[in-house]
Amino acid sequence: MPTRSSADLVCFRPVSKRPEVSDRANRSTLSKARPDRLSAEERRREIQQVLIQNGRITVEEVGNLFDVSLVTARGDLDALSATGALIRSHGGGIRPLAPKPEVALHLRRRIHREEKLRIARAARKLIRPWQTIVLGSGSTLAELAALLREDCPPQLTVITYALPIACILSDVANLSLIVAGGIVRSVSGALLGPHTEQMMASLHAEHCFLGTVGLNSSVGLTTLDIMEAQLNQHMIRSAKEVTVLADSSKFQARSLAPIAGVDSIQRVITNSGAPPDEVAKFRERGVEVQLV
Repeated sequence: MPTRSSADLVCFRPVSKRPEVSDRANRSTLSKARPDRLSAEERRREIQQVLIQNGRITVEEVGNLFDVSLVTARGDLDALSATGALIRSHGGGIRPLAPKPEVALHLRRRIHREEKLRIARAARKLIRPWQTIVLGSGSTLAELAALLREDCPPQLTVITYALPIACILSDVANLSLIVAGGIVRSVSGALLGPHTEQMMASLHAEHCFLGTVGLNSSVGLTTLDIMEAQLNQHMIRSAKEVTVLADSSKFQARSLAPIAGVDSIQRVITNSGAPPDEVAKFRERGVEVQLV
């Protein structure tokens, strides 16, 4: 059995003896006070502690804190990203979002209801006779479907993968309804899977209306379900125009699965409580933002 040299043994020390790290100044001081080197495993545990306390860490900070090369620092962040301990970002990493339990659709329709109704009314004004539109899933899209049930433009064709929306529109006169079939996601009533994606990819529409779990000027649209994100990507590609319906609580939020970047959408309809700095950033990127 091979034996460890004294040099190998020097690198091991209990993590519990590590001083608390609260900010960059403290981390810089700590790194200068360390004459020894940590093992990769110990180093990565300490990186996780910095993430817990500060929410993010850069490649340069890892290098300075542990006196390692930038190549080694990037390797540590990549290794932690592979285990899900952090989310890799440009120049560093951020703490993963704590997963939130998803609320059923009939309950979500009660949350921010007045704002969602105003958003749905503004979206309804964009829908014209003889159009083909795609409706995504979600509580605000359900409000839009309810408005179309009350006042539907002549000869409208609606494509959807959301069972609740299909139920709302199933018996509306002068409306052609196309439902993309798939595996039912019970919490939202969405139909998902490869068959749904294949059907959606084969269709074309004038306008796509999408909901979202997260709306961020840096990362774009995100949602909770990876399959739904992939389906939404097909919807965006199938339509000439994309409008996102999102109340102000969705801004700056970021969920698990990316749908599309900001450049893939033409318009956002939201309520007047949306953060002004985020609204300005979207407009700077050429996205029309309607505040209702």
